[in-house]
Amino acid sequence: MKLGFIGTGNMAGAIMGGIIKNKIFRPEEIIGADISPAGRERAKETYGICVTDNNREAAEKSEVLILSVKPQYYADAIAEIRDCISDDQLIITIAPGKTLAWLEEQFGKAVKIVRTMPNTPALVGEGMTAACVNQYVAEEEKEYALKILSSFGKVEIVAEHLIDAVVAVSGSSPAYVFMFIEAMADAAVAEGMPRPQAYQFAAQAVYGSAKMVLETGKHPGELKDMVCSPAGTTIEAVRVLEEKGFRSAVIEAMKACADVSRNM
Repeated sequence: MKLGFIGTGNMAGAIMGGIIKNKIFRPEEIIGADISPAGRERAKETYGICVTDNNREAAEKSEVLILSVKPQYYADAIAEIRDCISDDQLIITIAPGKTLAWLEEQFGKAVKIVRTMPNTPALVGEGMTAACVNQYVAEEEKEYALKILSSFGKVEIVAEHLIDAVVAVSGSSPAYVFMFIEAMADAAVAEGMPRPQAYQFAAQAVYGSAKMVLETGKHPGELKDMVCSPAGTTIEAVRVLEEKGFRSAVIEAMKACADVSRNM
């Protein structure tokens, strides 16, 4: 096996799907370990990978190992596999709050670690992932990790002290965006639009607006001003959002999110 997963949940599945679709690895080159029989069977049926209930088996058979369990299970998972991790294996982590220093301490030896923070849009190939590496990862190994991570969206190297900001701005933010879409759809329904159509209009508006930011390179404020005609409908909506503390609510929510990440 070339690639292993400990944990085969939604994020692991998104990564597997991107990797297989982009032919980074073949399904038979991937092994996933999960204590849940249902989780193992789902991964096997969906992606055609090899599965096991033994974390050590996944670790021993992998050149690159992705730890995709919840943060609270990281210490136990690492304790189970650390004595079978070799010097040339690459470990990729996706847990908020688990720093490179903490991870190295858990392994208790020199281990090549790539710490990452992906997000759930990876499920549709539009993820945004931040990555940082420890001192044992060579340049070519870092590039190899980035190739894997870019198979399900975009990836950027960031300084480790920015990971908590990444959690707030991309890791957790799909939830805020989904709430925004839901709220806009609710308002459209209140105006008489059928709900399925309301979701379609709201989601496409968010998608298209995000694409404009990414592709035009214009400042979001400039793009907002382009929509706001004098004495028009949009500027009135913007006025109400400002009156209700829209920007402040988003900023405070993200600060709270980063604080929780920082203290996990």
